[in-house]
Amino acid sequence: MAAGTIRYWAAAKSAAGVAEERYEAASLAEALDAARERHPGELVRVLERCSFLVDGDPVGTRGHETVRLAEGGTVEVLPPFAGG
Repeated sequence: MAAGTIRYWAAAKSAAGVAEERYEAASLAEALDAARERHPGELVRVLERCSFLVDGDPVGTRGHETVRLAEGGTVEVLPPFAGG
């Protein structure tokens, strides 16, 4: 299990009510499940539309359970952005 930081942006930040928080999880799936438990409601819906960066690398279409998290790492939660 690794400890790190989840950073929420735009609509995800609004839904979570915080800009960032700590995680303790082995995979992205575990970290997101814990975030859903801490912030039930709107964040659950927002996360369905988000993309994610783990330590600066896009997760893309990989299964979240296969994305391992590193000690001291960062998960960026990026909702769809409007505009250009």
